[in-house]
Amino acid sequence: MSKQGKTRTVEEINEKIRKGDVQVLTAEEMKKLVESSGVEVAFKEVDVVTTGTFGAMCSSGAVINLGHSDPPIKIDHAWINDVEVCHPGAAVDLFIGATNMSEKQPFEYGGGHVIQDLVAGKEVELRATAYGTDCYPRTQLKTTLTKDDLNQFYLLNFRNCYQRYNCAVNSSEETIYTYMSKLLPRLRNATFSGAGELNPLMNDPDYETIGMGTRIFLGGAQGYVIGEGTQHSPKNLNGTLMVKGDAKKMPPEFLQGAAFTRYGTSLYVGLGVPIPILNEGLAKKTAIRDSEIFTDVVDYSVPRRDRPKLRQVSYKELKSGSIIIDDKKVRVSSLSSLKMAKKVSKTLKSWIEEGTFFLTTPIERLPSDSVFKPMRQTGEIPFVVSVMHPAVTCTENEEIRAIAERIVTKSVNHIVVIDGAGKLRGIVTSWDITRAMAEGKKALADIESRNVITAKPDEPLEIASKRMAQHNISALPVIDIEKKVLGIVTSEDVSKLLGR
Repeated sequence: MSKQGKTRTVEEINEKIRKGDVQVLTAEEMKKLVESSGVEVAFKEVDVVTTGTFGAMCSSGAVINLGHSDPPIKIDHAWINDVEVCHPGAAVDLFIGATNMSEKQPFEYGGGHVIQDLVAGKEVELRATAYGTDCYPRTQLKTTLTKDDLNQFYLLNFRNCYQRYNCAVNSSEETIYTYMSKLLPRLRNATFSGAGELNPLMNDPDYETIGMGTRIFLGGAQGYVIGEGTQHSPKNLNGTLMVKGDAKKMPPEFLQGAAFTRYGTSLYVGLGVPIPILNEGLAKKTAIRDSEIFTDVVDYSVPRRDRPKLRQVSYKELKSGSIIIDDKKVRVSSLSSLKMAKKVSKTLKSWIEEGTFFLTTPIERLPSDSVFKPMRQTGEIPFVVSVMHPAVTCTENEEIRAIAERIVTKSVNHIVVIDGAGKLRGIVTSWDITRAMAEGKKALADIESRNVITAKPDEPLEIASKRMAQHNISALPVIDIEKKVLGIVTSEDVSKLLGR
């Protein structure tokens, strides 16, 4: 500790590591110490706090160099275990993206699994094609290889360690499949991601100690922060990190390929950052609790960037297993592993105590004022609201003959069934009415469809069109979040718009 007794340096901490008398606590242990003894005591007693997170980090991948074949090839397209991999560089440099999916096992196996298999020492199959040149005459290549055959095998992740993440729900009438996993209809479940109070960027939110050159735990080996991650947005506590590390040195335990049902593949990554306690302010920041970390509950049934935010919720409530939405108790589950996040922080702690891991001072701090901008779009995107028209409706106590007359006078093929408050109850078609009259049925309840596929006014028309094709139907009632009928959109409406 320096003479002033109020600050210490990274160099001083590293000297303690060399001597074997460094004091290291995990983020979990640090919070308990601050609660029991206060910030001042914690600062005096602790040199380093280790953090950890373990979750799906889709913007992950690996750079590999194959070496030259004989005769040499300048690769144009390549596949590893039937997963297409990118060719961003020279003749035999490849990039394996975690979310690229297998052409033979889509949604089950992808780039994240290829990385996991290579890290585990397994043999993988490489196929490549090229157009052939005088100096690279080969046009076809097929071989097998392991990580030991590669010149370089570096994990290179553009966006990892998300500071926090949305809690996802689904208010629609049907199950949806997203990167937040399977979301059941009518708010029957919720999912979230992130380690909360164990997350590195929550323990140093102002990036006093985290920046370019910071040495970290990455995938079970030592890695480095190489800059801000893509979509880094620190002003609203959505910071991210861009990181790299030698995948040849990583054990498979902390890198796991993943497949999300009917969505795609990813890679679970273990990442931890040591926070040197340079001052009392950092000691206080590393005492943050889940009850102080909030995120939005977002309705993912709206396929737009500005999805509805239903409420804010703390990570303490999320980790409890249930949350309350509109007086309804909703079961919530985590897509991240808290157990593995704790293991990351404990492993990093042991490395520092054993003298095999030293801290670094970043050569450049991460920006704290950058803002994530949405994509610029020059073409107009049609939404349901732009083509929907008023729905012809009825109530359940009306006679079938009266509804048949309405179909004729209004020249429509669909009648939407509503209750007294205008909320959706069902739907009937002209075919339903024709069959009912032929069979002598008189009660609407005998013929109406109760399991109605719907649309929302602010969703892209393309999504609504796909939904009609998926369910082999020709119309969707348009409803709001309270299930009030706002109108209807038909396949004919879609065709007319696309025709224009």
